[in-house]
Amino acid sequence: PPVAAQVGAPLELLPQPAPFDNSSKRPGLRTLKKMGLSEDEDVHAMLQGSRLLKIRSRKWHKERLYRLQEDGLSVWFQRRFRHSPSQHIFLVQHIEAVREGHQSEGLRRYGGAFAPACFLNLRTWIHFHLHKADSNQDSHMSFKEIKSLLRMVNVDLDDMYAYCLFKECDHSHNERLEGAEIEEFLRLLLERPELEDIFHRYSGEDSVLSAPELREFLEDQGEEDATLAHARQLIQTHELNETAKQHELMTMDGFIMYLLSPEGAALDPAHKRTFQPMDQPLAHYFISSSHNTYLTDSQIGGPSSTEAYVRAFAQGCRCVELDCWEGPGGEPVIYHGHTLTSKILFRDVVQAVHDHAFETSPYPVILSLENHCGLEQQAALAHHLRTILGDMLVTQPLDSQDPKALPSPEELKGRVLVKGKKLPGARTEDDRVLWDREEEEEEEEEEAETTEQKPRWAKQISPELSALAVYCHATPLKSLRPDVEQAQPCQVSSLSERKAKRLIREAGNSFVRHNSHQLTRVYPLGLRMNSANYSPQEMWNAGCQLVALNFQTPGYEMDLNAGRFLINGQCGYVLKPACLRQPNTTFDPECPGPFRTTLTIQVLTAQQLPKLKAEKASSIVDPLVRVELHGVPADCSRKETNYVLNNGFNPRWDQTLQFQLRAPELALVRFVVEDYDATSPNDFVGQFTLPLTSLKQGYRHIHLLSKDGASLAPATLFVHIRMQSS
Repeated sequence: PPVAAQVGAPLELLPQPAPFDNSSKRPGLRTLKKMGLSEDEDVHAMLQGSRLLKIRSRKWHKERLYRLQEDGLSVWFQRRFRHSPSQHIFLVQHIEAVREGHQSEGLRRYGGAFAPACFLNLRTWIHFHLHKADSNQDSHMSFKEIKSLLRMVNVDLDDMYAYCLFKECDHSHNERLEGAEIEEFLRLLLERPELEDIFHRYSGEDSVLSAPELREFLEDQGEEDATLAHARQLIQTHELNETAKQHELMTMDGFIMYLLSPEGAALDPAHKRTFQPMDQPLAHYFISSSHNTYLTDSQIGGPSSTEAYVRAFAQGCRCVELDCWEGPGGEPVIYHGHTLTSKILFRDVVQAVHDHAFETSPYPVILSLENHCGLEQQAALAHHLRTILGDMLVTQPLDSQDPKALPSPEELKGRVLVKGKKLPGARTEDDRVLWDREEEEEEEEEEAETTEQKPRWAKQISPELSALAVYCHATPLKSLRPDVEQAQPCQVSSLSERKAKRLIREAGNSFVRHNSHQLTRVYPLGLRMNSANYSPQEMWNAGCQLVALNFQTPGYEMDLNAGRFLINGQCGYVLKPACLRQPNTTFDPECPGPFRTTLTIQVLTAQQLPKLKAEKASSIVDPLVRVELHGVPADCSRKETNYVLNNGFNPRWDQTLQFQLRAPELALVRFVVEDYDATSPNDFVGQFTLPLTSLKQGYRHIHLLSKDGASLAPATLFVHIRMQSS
C-alpha cells in the first residue's frame, strides 16, 4: 500500500510497485519461521523490497528502496548522497503506528497529488524511551513518568515549564497523558523549526545527517577540528537513536542535543581548560582580585565571615584582602574599620586560606594586608601566617628565580604571597622601620572612610611582618616606571579607581608599560557606602593586574569579572594580550588605532526563559536581547533587538546586530535578556559574558546565568556569530 513514514523529522514516503519473487527466500528466514511468518506473502514482499517515494514538498519527490532484513527486526534502505548510493538500517521496533490516509502534517500539506487510500506513519526513536518511562505499562503517562522520560533523553526542562506543557496537553483533565496527548507533548517539547531549517540544509535528500554531511556543517561553522573523525565522534556522543549511531548517522534530535551541548555553545570548549602558558612573570596576567573580602553585605554595617573567603576562592579569586586591626587578648581581628561591620579573628581567616585557597585553582594566592595593628599584634599576624600556612607561605625568594623579574604562576603553584609594607625609611630606637609622612598620606587614600590620623605606633612595622613581603612590597606610586631599567618588579602599588582613571587618561601608554613589569592593585573608592563596584574593564585596558571588586555585590561589573576569568580553567589567572606585556609597547587604551574586527551577531531565538520574581509569577515575559561590547572606550557599544510579546518559552527575533572593534583582544561580549516594560525600567532575566577571543563562530547556544552568576538551565539564546578581520 502507499506509505508515508515519519522518522525524526517528517519523512513522507509513497511506495512504487515492486514485483513479488518467491526466490527471495533465504536461510535467514529461520528467524521469521520462529515468529510464524516464514510463509506470509506480505513478509516475502517486504523481504523483496519496495520502492518508496519521499515527499518533502509539492515539487520535491525522491525515490528510495526499503527492504525488510531476514532477522525480521530491521529495515534496510538505500539513498543517494552526492550521486553515490549509501545504505542504512533502522529497527522495526521504532515503527509505533500504522495509519491510513493523509494523517501526517507533511502529507496533508504536500500529498494532495497522491491518493489518500493508505499511508504509513513511522514515529521516532522517542517511543522506545516512552515505553521504558511508562513504569506500570498502562500506556498512560503521569507527570512523574514524563519527568523520567525527560531524564532518559537528556532533556533539561524546568519543572514549571514541563508541568505547564503537561497541563496544556492533558485534554482529558485526568493528570495523565495518552496517545495523541503524549505526541502533542513531545512535539511542543522538541519543536525547534529554526534548527530544522539548518538541519535540512545539510542533510541532503534524507532527514538524517551522514558523517560527511555533519563535517560540512562543522566546516561552515568555522570549527578547527572539522574532520570526518570528529563528526563521527559527535554522532557517537550526542545521537540518541542507537541504530543511527551504528550507521554513523545523526537524526534531527541528535543534532539538537549536539547544539545544546558544551561543544555547541558560544564559549570555545578548548578555553575552558588551562590552555594559556603559565610560565610568564606574574605582572603578565590579569589576576582575579577581591576587595573587602571578609564582607558578606554592606561595608557600613554588614556581617564579616570567613565564609566570604571560601566563596571567593570557589569563584577563582586569587587575591583577597585582609583589613587587620587590634583585637582583645592580643589577637588581631579583621573588619571594616570605623564601621559597624562585625569582627572575625585574623587567625580564623588564615585557617580558611589554608583549607580552601587551592580547592579550585592550584595557582598562587596573594594576601593583601591592610595593616592597622601595633607592633605586638603585627608580630601575632606574622606568627599566625607562618604557623598556620607552613610551607604554603613564601618566606624567601625562590632559588631559581630571576631577581629582575617576578616569578610565574607555575613556579608559585600552591604558594601564598603576602602583600605588605617593606620599604627602607627612618628607624626608631628599637630598629623598627618608620614610614615617612609622604608615604603615610599615600596609604591613607585607601582609608577614605575616616579623616583620623593614625597614632605614631601605627606608622611602624615589625621586622617579623616585613620579612613576609617577599615579592609584593606595598609601595606608594610616586611616579610611573615605564622603562625596564627603572622597574622594581617586587613593588606593588594600590590605587583608588579615581587615581587609576586619571593615570589612564593622562599617561595611558606610560601606565601600560609600567604595568608590563610591575603589579598594580586598583580598589573601589571608600565613598561607595553600599559596596557598589566600578567597571573593571577600564583598568584591564591599561594592564592593571589586581582589579579588586566587591565579590558580594552582584551587577554587570561582577558579570564582567566572571566573564574575564571564565576561561583558562577558571584558575584566576588570564594572560594579558601581547600589547599589554611588551616592555616597549606603543599601545594606549585612549588611542587604540583603526578598526580591526567586525562582529556580526544574528539573534535568532530563545528557549525556556525563567519566570521573574514572585510578585510577577503570574505574568509572562516580553523578552528582548541586548548585546554589549566592553573594551577600550572606542569599542564600548550596546545594541538590542525588539521585544517579543508574551513569550518566554520560544521567542523568535531574527535580528542582526553589528559591531566594529579596534582592540578585539581586550573586548568582552555580554549577552543580556530583559523583560521589556513600557512604563518602568526593564527587569533583568539572564546574562552571559565571555571574552571576544573565546567566542565561537557559527550557530551557537548561549547558556544564561542569573544575577548572582548561577546557571539558569535550561534557559538559552540561539544565535549566529560571524567575525571578520580588517
